[in-house]
Amino acid sequence: MSTSGFNPKSKRSLITLLSDLPGQISDLVRAELEAFKAEFASKAKNIGVGAALFIVAAAIGVFALGVFVALLIIVFDLFLPLWLATLIVLALLLAMAAVLVLIGVNRVKAATAPDPDGVQASLRNDVDAFKGVGQFEK
Repeated sequence: MSTSGFNPKSKRSLITLLSDLPGQISDLVRAELEAFKAEFASKAKNIGVGAALFIVAAAIGVFALGVFVALLIIVFDLFLPLWLATLIVLALLLAMAAVLVLIGVNRVKAATAPDPDGVQASLRNDVDAFKGVGQFEK
């Protein structure tokens, strides 16, 4: 064997090299797809674990909120009758819920309001331009 760096593949004809090209391209695409699948599977697993941890944290938060409400009732019970303490905490919770609902309704209304310069208007202008109606850049 010689160490002159001779590679028999380097002496192949142009037609042979061009005939090998589709196979090499398909091998490259196949390898890239496999790499993408492996990366996607890894990321999907991490997202799934993260989502599960968020769900568990939310469940614990709900229980903590219940304990906090009980604590408020107990604190008010130190100064007031139990029924009045419970009624006050209930009124506070209902007032908080009402405020949050009003804020949510306003946000939804703001999000669904028509935007004169938005995507819908842009699409309408594009359709008009395609039809040749209205003003548009040439």
